[in-house]
Amino acid sequence: MSTLAGKVAVVTGASKGIGASIAEHLAREGASMVVNYASSKAGADGVVKRIQAKGGKAVAIQADVSNAADIKRLFAETKAAYGKVDILINNAGIYEFSPIEAITEEHFHRHFNLNVLGLLLVTQEALKLMGPGGAILNMSSIAGPMPVPTGSVYSATKAAVDAITVSLSQELGPRKIRINSVNPGMVETEGFHAAGIFESDFKKQTEARTPLGRIAQPEDVAKVAVFLVSDDAGWVTGQTLILAGGMRM
Repeated sequence: MSTLAGKVAVVTGASKGIGASIAEHLAREGASMVVNYASSKAGADGVVKRIQAKGGKAVAIQADVSNAADIKRLFAETKAAYGKVDILINNAGIYEFSPIEAITEEHFHRHFNLNVLGLLLVTQEALKLMGPGGAILNMSSIAGPMPVPTGSVYSATKAAVDAITVSLSQELGPRKIRINSVNPGMVETEGFHAAGIFESDFKKQTEARTPLGRIAQPEDVAKVAVFLVSDDAGWVTGQTLILAGGMRM
């Protein structure tokens, strides 16, 4: 039996990587999907086609979730397509590392406008279409509780995401809406390869310090995401789960 049959799920930043994998796994469990993307229409359309090829329902909706007007349009189009939202995955984000000497206002605001303010505004709009039993999952990072050199701004945004998760769990609990966050470690994605990390010493060092001996694949995160937004996790809210193969700084 599909665990998410009858549910409508919105995944931001779902044209590739972790977001795409989450969207496909949610659809596999019966959820009707909104595949959000900022610029990669081809990637989002590919996710939709893969979902539909397996009998699922999905639409791709373009919206830059660092832009308030785009966010409102995203949920207006979601309402037109499905009429409601049961599940929200706040996955869209940016990560750029910079030493303290090179940090600028633009670097700071680019990260906080998408990773923090965008997440809050997306959640705000989603809640207008979400009733009791709704579930929200924020994609944070191990860099929040375990910051790394040159990642001060990025790490600060992810620490903020975890704090927001706890605060909103208390605010939304009386409405019977749950919210949790996950902190993935290193994950092999398209961006991971584009940045040249796959062959780097950093990856090898990370694997050497990881008890399970490897970095994550997108589906490792997606499977946990499905559980946390399903009724099987109905007594779980305000929690942050580290997904790093047992690695600790």
